[in-house]
Amino acid sequence: MLATPPDFDVLIVGAGISGIGMAAHMEMTCPNRSYAVLDRREKLGGTWDLFRYPGIRSDSDMHTLGFGFEPWRDEESIAKGERILDYLNRIADERGIRRHIRLDHKVLSADFRHEEARWHVTVETGGQQHVMTANWLFLGSGYYDYDQPYDAGFQGTEDFAGEIVHPQFWPANFDYSDKNVVVIGSGATAVTIVPVMAEKAAKVTMLQRTPTWIRSVPAKDGIANFLRKVLPDEWAYRLTRWKNVFLTDLMFKRSRTHPEQVADSLKDRARKALGDKYDPVALEPPYNPWEQRMCFIPDGDLFEAMKAGKAEIVTDQIDRFVPEGIRLASGSVLPADIIVTATGLNIAVMGKIAISVDGEPVRFNERYYYKHCMFSNLPNFAAVFGYLNASWTLRVDIVAEYVCKVMNRMDELGAEIVTPILAENHGLEEDDIFDFSSGYLQRSKHLMPRNSPVMPWRMNQDYRKDRDDLKNLPIEDGILRFEAAHSSANLQAAE
Repeated sequence: MLATPPDFDVLIVGAGISGIGMAAHMEMTCPNRSYAVLDRREKLGGTWDLFRYPGIRSDSDMHTLGFGFEPWRDEESIAKGERILDYLNRIADERGIRRHIRLDHKVLSADFRHEEARWHVTVETGGQQHVMTANWLFLGSGYYDYDQPYDAGFQGTEDFAGEIVHPQFWPANFDYSDKNVVVIGSGATAVTIVPVMAEKAAKVTMLQRTPTWIRSVPAKDGIANFLRKVLPDEWAYRLTRWKNVFLTDLMFKRSRTHPEQVADSLKDRARKALGDKYDPVALEPPYNPWEQRMCFIPDGDLFEAMKAGKAEIVTDQIDRFVPEGIRLASGSVLPADIIVTATGLNIAVMGKIAISVDGEPVRFNERYYYKHCMFSNLPNFAAVFGYLNASWTLRVDIVAEYVCKVMNRMDELGAEIVTPILAENHGLEEDDIFDFSSGYLQRSKHLMPRNSPVMPWRMNQDYRKDRDDLKNLPIEDGILRFEAAHSSANLQAAE
């Protein structure tokens, strides 16, 4: 073992769902390892602390967006942002995690040094930089750029006489009462904002270039609430979680095998909800369900706002902003006092942290995923990128559990370094890492790590299979190499 230990066994970057999840798993399964959770913000919560736009809520049910180890006990399954923050704060307090969290700590760079078997992590806090060391680095820093949202490049923004707001930087106490609002976009953020703003605004128009598949779901899960009355919370939560995992997976796979049937069902639901307000141009996308992420609206709130005449959907392209609003490609002008640009996010690979090994920069687009979370020839490192077709947290749970198992095996072997080894002449076929047509994903594919069609060199989109694989496949698979510092000796046990 090294004469001087690192500052921590593990540095976890990000105090949102991913970082809190990893910390909780360490408390449960690696209690003897030291760790710290670093976050650039002044409060924990990540996404749920950053976004403050009207109606901010989960875009999937909390029985799967919640952790497997901590039941979601609220009546509402589609939860408001503040309730999700309460949930994360309670976990941090009850599980002894908060004392490990260091806020206002922005990670700038991290260099792994083989001779020391540790990461040297440069952190900025209080305007000063210093270095922290750790044997392992776990990135739970999310997937999008906190500083720079996607700029769609609209012409004429300087001519617009009203206010332009991006959801990522929502002003405190922003008053939109009795204003005409145009929300540009058709994704989860737009369909969340529109019905809530419509409660106070004179009118809200959702301006979209292309429709999105939208499905109304109950805000409250009746089965979950019934089960909690007759079963212990843990049992009720587990049953509800697996029900929702199964139904979501079934719908996704059905969308891929029988897209016409799923599309017809979604159209029928929307027609029934909207009656004579149904507009196929606004609600029937030119692509199949789940080729992009589907939008869920709790209790049909968007449809209710449309029926009440407080909200509408316009499908057109933008020519330019003009003083009174937005001039469309069709020639008409949408009047607006406020324009909300819900046009998407920029993906930030590995939190924009400069990662290197022995001083050599790591280019992630040249590395392959290993078992959804590690990367080819990169030691003592893992990161979380959640599911596109299910709740983000489902991946967090299985990845955190797996990484803890790897670290425990290192202890058993007396290893200080573990690396997924991929030969230079590997001959792996490359697969599409994002089998989705969403703009923010397509824009970033050239930055992302590589994906093989088969495990283990893959980040998959099938939670039930992934869970079984990470739970049951052996840690020592002939690919992970365990070794000590100052030595290339392989410590992996004989198979």
